[in-house]
Amino acid sequence: MTGAPTVGVEEEFLLLDPATGENVPAAGAVLDALPAGLREQSRPEFRLSMVEMVTPVCTGLAEVGEHLRRHRRAASEAAGAAGCCLVAVGATPVAEPRLTVADVPRYRAIADHYGPIVRDPAVCGCHIHVGVADRELAVLAGNHLRAWLPVVQALSVNSPFHAGADTGHASWRSMQLDRWPTLGPAPAFASAADFDRTVRLLVDSGAMLDENLVLWYARPSSRYPTLEVRVADVCLSVDDTVLLTGLVRALVATATEAVAAGRPAPDVPDGLLRAAHWNAAHQGLDGTLLDLGRREPRPAWDLVTDLVEAITPALDRHGDLDLVHAGLDRLRAGGTGARRQRETYVRTGSLPATLTELARQTVR
Repeated sequence: MTGAPTVGVEEEFLLLDPATGENVPAAGAVLDALPAGLREQSRPEFRLSMVEMVTPVCTGLAEVGEHLRRHRRAASEAAGAAGCCLVAVGATPVAEPRLTVADVPRYRAIADHYGPIVRDPAVCGCHIHVGVADRELAVLAGNHLRAWLPVVQALSVNSPFHAGADTGHASWRSMQLDRWPTLGPAPAFASAADFDRTVRLLVDSGAMLDENLVLWYARPSSRYPTLEVRVADVCLSVDDTVLLTGLVRALVATATEAVAAGRPAPDVPDGLLRAAHWNAAHQGLDGTLLDLGRREPRPAWDLVTDLVEAITPALDRHGDLDLVHAGLDRLRAGGTGARRQRETYVRTGSLPATLTELARQTVR
């Protein structure tokens, strides 16, 4: 492994009633029950039915996988002690009877500012941080990611159920979040200063509560020296998350190399980009995606192949090429998280039974 950027992963999980599948507001009890060392790698989230686990800074994918497994197992045990189960799904599958936000001043301010959309049921994502040398480079590299992130999104879809039924979408989380301003594909920016001016204008207009509420699918982190990619649903399995991490790290590394070489980012119209993301959330990998380079629909797996070809030098340099190929072979055979959820539902015949099985898969 040569010249591999550091990575960190944030995963959000739902706490569900094992009998009904409804969300349980037990985050406080679950976080308190974590071992002391892991409690420092956990965070309360916006909703009381969610917990977030955060890896330390990692250098290799095997290290990422070890932390994710430890986190999921410990959080699952803590959830069981609190009378609920920890499930890695991207959107509330049945219902959230208690729609209040966590009693944190910032969360209350967000609720006051955005009103009824805050009362949408909880959703869970996977956010991947990739180390980047400086903020200017992170902003410019983000421009190069724009055309590829719909493919990343399609690989990670894991939320087909909502209100007790199949939505027909592979990522209902993405559909639900579309109501929030400044969430979705990031605009193209000329520089970090351009990014800051845009954010300032959005705050001044009221569309963004403050400068920390940048919710775009790729953004320079306000907390770490990283480019954060936050387009994905939380992945059903650790292996899915590790695969996603390897792809995203190589994609960011390839983008930073393009910036350093002076290559311009692809010119992608915002309207087409939003359509590509909608289609990715709707179809996942089980259909066609919009090829933003050719400006035509193509089979989803053809675009996955194009993505891997584009980032193969970085994957090879990082020592991740074999792992990524094996992970994609597994994904092609077994399907995305959304497809596996649907297949489990067909097999079990009920959503609560499906969620019980998904809880087992979460810690596998």
